[in-house]
Amino acid sequence: MQDFLFEYYLWIKGLHIIAVISFMAGMLYLPRLFIYHVEAPKNSQMSETFKVMERRLLRVIINPAFIAALLFGGLMLWANPALFSEGWMHAKLGLLVVMGAVHGLFSKWRKNFARDENIKSAKFFRVWNEIPTVLMIAIVLLAVVKPF
Repeated sequence: MQDFLFEYYLWIKGLHIIAVISFMAGMLYLPRLFIYHVEAPKNSQMSETFKVMERRLLRVIINPAFIAALLFGGLMLWANPALFSEGWMHAKLGLLVVMGAVHGLFSKWRKNFARDENIKSAKFFRVWNEIPTVLMIAIVLLAVVKPF
């Protein structure tokens, strides 16, 4: 199996990158929807529209892309287990755990909006809108530069 994975490594890597781009697009857009949703009156047509948009973004784009990114990333590690001996990979995996936690928080907050139970401000979501960007920059630089 490892030989098969290594033979198709570049295909797997390409699919991993596509999944990561899709995941990040959703992770960058969802908190922006939260910012707009905070300003919509509860039970208004606008609020209900945001609920649909947030649910679909999470279930149709973010969650499947996250699973695909983990799957293809895991296959790359299986094909090339020597990556586990690299310090940058340990740092990258640690940041991926943090990104997964942020994903979980976004999911929780989406459910709060769906139940009209959000108590957080637009300013709060503006700050959280930047967290995936910072994590993405660090993860990409670790993967490309391999500083240690």
